Amino acid sequence: MSKDCFVFIEDNSDIKDISLQLLSEAQRIKQQHLSHIDNIVALYLTSEDTDISTLYTHGADRVILVKNDLLSPYHTVIYAEVIEQVVKKYNPSIFLIGGSITGRDLAPRVSAKLQTGLTADTTHLTIEDETGLFLMTRPAFGGNINATIVCNEKTPQMATVRNNVFEKQEFNLPILDPIIFEPIITVKSEIKIIKETPKPKQDTNITSAKIIVSGGRGVSDCFESLSGIAKYLDGEVGASRAIVDQHIASKEIQVGQTGTTVRPVIYFACGISGAIQHTAGMDKSELIIALNTDSNAPIFDIADVGLVVDAKKVLPLLQKRLEIVNASAL
Repeated sequence: MSKDCFVFIEDNSDIKDISLQLLSEAQRIKQQHLSHIDNIVALYLTSEDTDISTLYTHGADRVILVKNDLLSPYHTVIYAEVIEQVVKKYNPSIFLIGGSITGRDLAPRVSAKLQTGLTADTTHLTIEDETGLFLMTRPAFGGNINATIVCNEKTPQMATVRNNVFEKQEFNLPILDPIIFEPIITVKSEIKIIKETPKPKQDTNITSAKIIVSGGRGVSDCFESLSGIAKYLDGEVGASRAIVDQHIASKEIQVGQTGTTVRPVIYFACGISGAIQHTAGMDKSELIIALNTDSNAPIFDIADVGLVVDAKKVLPLLQKRLEIVNASAL
């Protein structure tokens, strides 16, 4: 077994941010535990010629490039077979996959083929210096506790990681020629892709928003004010699960453990109590501003600015003020 850490690179017309986030975090872990990790290796499956320099920029020491026409479009069975071949040849000790739709589909199949464990939706990764074991932490029991999981009998130690849990970082690493791996694709899957229909682009994208104005049960009857405020701030609207369950907001803008993880510059938490299921998806925000009538609400424990006020009364006033400021600036 080598002491390399593999990172699966997801590509759907371009390299996904979640893969670059994983490379950066893996490189940070390596630099903190140099005796336990030798190389961060980007495993890139593609059917096209692609610029791989960004992989080195974001933390890869080496790149294994697998190029084959059968790798486009993505096919679960083919990808799992190819990854099995690569992993069995190079035998890494750690293998990370982004917790995207593709990653969640692929990772369980790969772990089954390799007969190793898989920790899903991890939020913290590190190495125990005494044992060299990879420690994978994820929310458990509905997000009420954090469980740290080890896979001490099988390798690679595998985990999927949610988008935006870690930050991208640039490194000054040498750009080396990739290792070319030529797979033998013999699998005959009964699954056939008949037609691909691109998912319509959403009007909102909270994962990349710099400002998010998010509402919970406390503002359920004035949720429209959030949209007006977000518009004037050039931000996006977010929601807690309670609002989504009431069908006031769509699942696409739900923030939290069962929704989306976000890292905006400013996060407004309006009428949100701050249960761990929600805060797990936004506690990495640079500035958290909380509005709640309950001075003991958990959201105040992580807020940078906390206001004990009735958000339902404050939000319309703030929207009106921003409307005046915006009009005067025109």
